[in-house]
Amino acid sequence: MSTYLVCTGTRREIIKMAPVHRLLKERGETVQVLHTGQHDEMAQSLYRFFDMGPDHQIQLSRTFSGLSQFTAELMQCIDQVVAQSRPDVVLVQGDTSSALVGAMTAYFRDIPVAHIQAGLRTWQNDPFPEEKHREIIGRLAHWHFPSTPDACDKLLREGVQRRHIHEVGNTVIDAALWVQQLRSAGRQRSDYPAAVQQMMATYPGAPLLLVTAHRRENWGRPIQHIAAAVGALLKVNPALVVVWPQHPNADVRQDIALGLAGLAPDCLQRICLTEPLAYPALIGLLADSHFCLTDSGGIQKEASALKKPVLITKPSTARHALVDAGGALLVGSDPHAIVDQASTLLRDPDLYRVMQGSPCPFGDGHSAERIVDVLTGKLNDDTSWHTAHPWPARSRGMGTH
Repeated sequence: MSTYLVCTGTRREIIKMAPVHRLLKERGETVQVLHTGQHDEMAQSLYRFFDMGPDHQIQLSRTFSGLSQFTAELMQCIDQVVAQSRPDVVLVQGDTSSALVGAMTAYFRDIPVAHIQAGLRTWQNDPFPEEKHREIIGRLAHWHFPSTPDACDKLLREGVQRRHIHEVGNTVIDAALWVQQLRSAGRQRSDYPAAVQQMMATYPGAPLLLVTAHRRENWGRPIQHIAAAVGALLKVNPALVVVWPQHPNADVRQDIALGLAGLAPDCLQRICLTEPLAYPALIGLLADSHFCLTDSGGIQKEASALKKPVLITKPSTARHALVDAGGALLVGSDPHAIVDQASTLLRDPDLYRVMQGSPCPFGDGHSAERIVDVLTGKLNDDTSWHTAHPWPARSRGMGTH
């Protein structure tokens, strides 16, 4: 058996790592969780929900004013944990600072890195700084676990050897379907905030639009434009109701308020601005929504798993798979494009059925199983991670590239 160190610091990382953590534990492996502290209050409730510790927690000073100081402090803290826990493998997810620094620290100590959700690329400066994080982790990782064939191809184009790439789907699908199964079986309540419950009781059966906006590239005028578009949608679609969980950042909330300024009272009463939702509540709202408007890559995937159309409020995306599959449209932050496309979805049942019926390109709920199969099989068969071998394709259709 081996020791795995799971390096997570944000809400999304925890959600996507949870299925892998659960399966590794079920296989009898030793798994330690390192919380790097970017999201704290929101993170702790998720750790409790998924029963995953954490075993180590970093207390950042938060006296830094820029990414360089933050990264330097994070590296010192993570290195101390790695030196103490002496893992055989460090697992990182996506493109956060936690993932970048966790991978760098492991590499410096000659510990193999497993990169979950590898291969995302825009080959632009946006998203900043995540795009460079992805590229750097791609040079450091030993196991690359991309979600889609497109992500595999991008890794190959960058010179990653084929035998190190394992297409597995996305673990966020595993997590979303697991929560939805708990809800369907009556084992997990959605626990909507009181304001959301009141709105849904006031407008029973009304089409519900779930909105989120938090990406750094949308801060400022883009979020103001998105909010203005939501206001215009409420005006031209009098049956529509909107739930918008707001990002904790005060500037983001101010941008939302500016975009909604001057909205008529009859429209304002059909929009519910909430605090960030607990994960089960978010999945419940996605399941209850008609469609969603978001700049979140995670919500795009969860919506696809739950068969909900998505309008993506970003100028570009590293996740073209959902757009290509027909389940999402790229609308950016242009109010006219948002209003036109959203109104069409509300009024055109044929388009809605086509988007709703598109296959989920991100996974089938067995991604964590594939990852754990690769990790445990490799470590059991070959204790020297420097000499990797190809892995056979899984029978479920997401094989090794």
